Order: sequence, then C-alpha cells, then structure tokens
Amino acid sequence: QVQLVESGGGLVQPGGSLRLSCAASGSFFSFYTVGWYRQAPGNQRELVAQVTRGGTTDYADSAKGRFTISRDNTKNTVYLQMNSLKPEDTAVYYCRANWINAYWGQGTQVTVSS
Repeated sequence: QVQLVESGGGLVQPGGSLRLSCAASGSFFSFYTVGWYRQAPGNQRELVAQVTRGGTTDYADSAKGRFTISRDNTKNTVYLQMNSLKPEDTAVYYCRANWINAYWGQGTQVTVSS
C-alpha cells in the first residue's frame, strides 16, 4: 500500500515557475514508476511526465523543454519542476505510482494567470 501526497501548487503568473512534490509513504517506492498527470476542467486527465524505477523519463509534447521530472528515493519523493508556465498549464496535478498496483494522490491545483 502506498499513499501519495502532492504539494507545491499555487497561483503563478505566466512565465513563472513552480516545483511540485509527490511524497510517498509505504515500502518499495524505488520500484515504482511515478507519473505526473493533470486535469483541467472539462478535459480528460493526461500524462505530463513520468520517471521509471531506473530513472528513465518521458514527457508529453506540451511539457518538453519546460518541465523536468526527478526522483529522490532516499526521500520517497518525486518532483516536477515547471518553468515558463502558460495559462494552458492550469489544472489539478496528480501523481500516480505504479508497480504491481497503481495509486493516486489527491492532487494539487496549479493556476497560471496574470
């Protein structure tokens, strides 16, 4: 069983930056592939970035060059550094940990607006 808690969301102006954190409790976190997803009102939840147990990363086209996902297994935490934020990045951001089972966090709101 893994519990995930996201933090770091908030209101930021276009062009600004935020760093989201996904802190996990439970065992074997280093074995999990962890992804950041987002869901804007009226839209489906979409994958933004993910990092595998081996450290391989993958990004949605919309995130490439602006977002960086990383993990610190000593802290059971995965980060999403988001730079050059745009209004269309506004959404609730969720992390998901997947290995034998999949677990979701409750989400953190990111609002990009002037």
